[in-house]
Amino acid sequence: AVALCTCMDDATVEAKLAEIPKVDYDRIGERMYAELVYVNCGEGADAAKYTALVEKAAGLGRTLVLDCKDPEIAKAALAVCKDSKPVLNGADASNYEAMNAVATEAGVVLGVSGKDLNELYDTTAALEKLGNKNLVLDTTGADIKETFANTVQVRRAALKDQDRTFGYPSIVNLVKIARGDLHLQAALASMFTMKYGSIIVMEQMTYAEALPLYGLRQNVYTDPQKPMKVEPGIYPLNGADENSVVVTTVDFALTYFVVSGELERSGVPLNLVINDAGGLSVLTSWAAGKFSGNSISSYIKENVEPKVKSRKLIIPGKVAVLKGDLEAKLPGWEIIVGPREAVQLVKFLKDLQADGQI
Repeated sequence: AVALCTCMDDATVEAKLAEIPKVDYDRIGERMYAELVYVNCGEGADAAKYTALVEKAAGLGRTLVLDCKDPEIAKAALAVCKDSKPVLNGADASNYEAMNAVATEAGVVLGVSGKDLNELYDTTAALEKLGNKNLVLDTTGADIKETFANTVQVRRAALKDQDRTFGYPSIVNLVKIARGDLHLQAALASMFTMKYGSIIVMEQMTYAEALPLYGLRQNVYTDPQKPMKVEPGIYPLNGADENSVVVTTVDFALTYFVVSGELERSGVPLNLVINDAGGLSVLTSWAAGKFSGNSISSYIKENVEPKVKSRKLIIPGKVAVLKGDLEAKLPGWEIIVGPREAVQLVKFLKDLQADGQI
């Protein structure tokens, strides 16, 4: 979540609202973007000011987290956004009954906080007695150490001790414990992705923070039984066109990112062709018959030949054994065996380019 606050001036709010949609891209078939907007009702803000900010944030079409402890202000804010099912993060020991009534009436998730874990536990238990189990726990403490301890102990109590009173998702607000330090927030976001923040609130989200953070989250939480695969297709790199050489490798995500990175670093225009190899590495997919002369040649004939005029194909060095089979199955194509390791691609391609072979 990216944080907004009534304490910000209009220019800052508008700048943040304009920045949030810029991080929105696909990685291995999943959309990576700032999924939530955290709207804080700062000290001294009235219902009109907070509701106006909530309306602006709602215009992004993202899930909202409303940080507001005043039941009347919260009710006014929910009136303009409850249909989008926001989270109302505002219940504590002093107001939980009133906030529970507001959240229940609106049909939204209620966030619970406490001055320590004991108070958080007691307030959560009291809300459950009122019949509300549509909750999320704000485990943010006074500093980084306390926040980490809270978040881990809440999850451990639920899983190891089977205490379902703490069996809810958690909110970790990095703005409160690392305000103004964007690098520290990025590092803490990585830590709490693993241990064990469900909603992590940051001051901003740019590609600098998003790329490593979302990559980490995807690697940690992807089903190990489901290989991480890139979509089959033709990926033009370095300004490639229909006359640029064709390079192929498997659809295993790690292989794709390593190989494509080296190919981009070479600066040589080329068309990277990915066909379905079962999400396996080069040698594993070759051994399983998924990256073979038949599969490569079939994909080239059906999907590449109608779109690409070049008839030069570079294959991974680890499957050099496929060269003869591919030459037989792809008449008119020159099959070039590439290096065995991705790190050698830059020199290999530049040497081919210098010799006029591509």
